[in-house]
Amino acid sequence: MLRTIFMIGLFAVLGLIALRVVFGILPAVIGLFIGIAIFAVKIAAVGFIIYLLIRVFSPDTARRLREKWSGPAV
Repeated sequence: MLRTIFMIGLFAVLGLIALRVVFGILPAVIGLFIGIAIFAVKIAAVGFIIYLLIRVFSPDTARRLREKWSGPAV
């Protein structure tokens, strides 16, 4: 009986420690993911602007780039 009570207490303490570790690491992981996602959006925006400029000033080059990355237009 006493042993069961101590085991339940031990598992409760270990569970609290595990929750503290998980929720202590989780915000850092989420922050890292958001930072990488924002960086990827910035790179995509710059790439889109460059492609748009190429498309306006040199449509033939834009067509060749589009064919290179996505295949020939049907």
